[in-house]
Amino acid sequence: MEDNYNLLSKKGAWGDQGDGTYVNPVLPGDYSDPDAIRVGDDYYAISSTLHCSPGMAVLHSKDLVNWSMIGHVVPDLTSIGPEYDYDRMNRYGRGVWAGAIRFHKYKYWVYFFTPDEGLFMSTATDPAGPWEPLHRVWEVAGWDDCCPFWDDDGQGYLVATHFADNYNIHLIKLSEDGKELLHDSGRIIHQYKGSEANKLYKINGTYYFFHSEVRARGGVEARDVMMLRSEHIYGPYEEKEIIHTHGKEIDREPNQGGLVQTVSGDWYFISHQGSGAHEGRPLHLLPVTWVDGWPIIGDDTDGDGVGEMVWGGRKPINGHPATVLSTSDDFDRADLKPYWEWNHQPRADKWSLTERPGYLRLHACQPIDRDNFFTVCNVLSQRAFRTIHNEATVKIEIGGMADGQEAGLCHFAKTYCTVGVQQLNGTRVLKFNNSGTVVWGPKLTSTALWLRSVWNIDGISRFEYSVDGEQFESFGDAYQLGWGNYRGDRIGVYSLNGESEQGYIDVDHFGYEVAGSGE
Repeated sequence: MEDNYNLLSKKGAWGDQGDGTYVNPVLPGDYSDPDAIRVGDDYYAISSTLHCSPGMAVLHSKDLVNWSMIGHVVPDLTSIGPEYDYDRMNRYGRGVWAGAIRFHKYKYWVYFFTPDEGLFMSTATDPAGPWEPLHRVWEVAGWDDCCPFWDDDGQGYLVATHFADNYNIHLIKLSEDGKELLHDSGRIIHQYKGSEANKLYKINGTYYFFHSEVRARGGVEARDVMMLRSEHIYGPYEEKEIIHTHGKEIDREPNQGGLVQTVSGDWYFISHQGSGAHEGRPLHLLPVTWVDGWPIIGDDTDGDGVGEMVWGGRKPINGHPATVLSTSDDFDRADLKPYWEWNHQPRADKWSLTERPGYLRLHACQPIDRDNFFTVCNVLSQRAFRTIHNEATVKIEIGGMADGQEAGLCHFAKTYCTVGVQQLNGTRVLKFNNSGTVVWGPKLTSTALWLRSVWNIDGISRFEYSVDGEQFESFGDAYQLGWGNYRGDRIGVYSLNGESEQGYIDVDHFGYEVAGSGE
């Protein structure tokens, strides 16, 4: 059965199959570094966002299989530091790394490190927001993968990795309000090559310290998932591997994540798969069984006491319908839907949902570096998924363009590809640009333009355009979606002008069709 599920996954199946079973991934997109909790009969998760704004995605589920984005913790990345702003855009692959979410004193708490600026936290009474203004707990560099924990006596702790110091893992007490670290209390509780992904739990009176580390097996290094346990929070701890990982080609290294218990008492592990591909690090759900006081993640098929990757199974909770994964937008709200994120912090005066109600107006921005797409501010994007059929279509109105302006549809990760329109000497011309290799198309005389990207499970995208929304024509070469800066491919819209600050487009509709989970 496991091999059958694996084959389904490789063929593009994902999530809720509609028959009481599910296939991994449960979300076929870049929901990296997840952590999850249950409050009542609701499940909440967070996911790292790195250089994208808003920061730290928040998700909700009723059954651990069907998830939807409901908000973000960090509305403005400049609250972390100036390098995230539109005039610098200097934090690719950095920014909001893995964090943890907990429910304590009737509030939701999120802690995370950025590798350059330090430790941050926020709280909220509603995980969908608003979240309290971001608070910097500690200004420091070289730390990551933290998790708060409050013991039965109310004392709070934080566990975190000092990756710049040989990956030493520290345990430090928190102040009563959770906004300060009591540094004098800090102790190193573990160290191994690459040890991070920290989580701390107390289950049936025993302290469990979860992390992953890099180990070699058969001459190949992979990230293994470990658990330490002790009767005392400072140890001594005994250690056990709780799931084997075998590398990209076999199980894609499930490692970063969190344990969560259902209302009925069953345990599961929410994880990403850590080997990056064009879909990034997708969200997975693995069963957990307890053997001799140890949690075993996945299925111990060979009886060695260590789990293996599970590609699907029975849904943990029945009675909730499969979620239709929709990330389309007609921009008729007062705010952007939560699956949108900007590349770094956008320039606020260069975009609007109110200048022309029902449209997203994107004014042209001058890039920091004229010929570098990765310095174009106000690129609005979302995750590109990995399914058997993906089709993203944007309708833009281009009557407000100015000379020098270029706008359209884009993909980007390590490389980029755009299909759009550029206005030169009053004439608008279709343009395709694959990381600097440009193909020019026909002149455009209409003021409306439809642009489309279509890709398959392999992430090979082909582009089309239309001037009436009915007849689409192919344009440009095929583009291989990719991975870069710890992110999978992003698809979105952009508007730039290398000559001036003039011109704008109105985005009427962005439609994204994704193959269903059971297809």
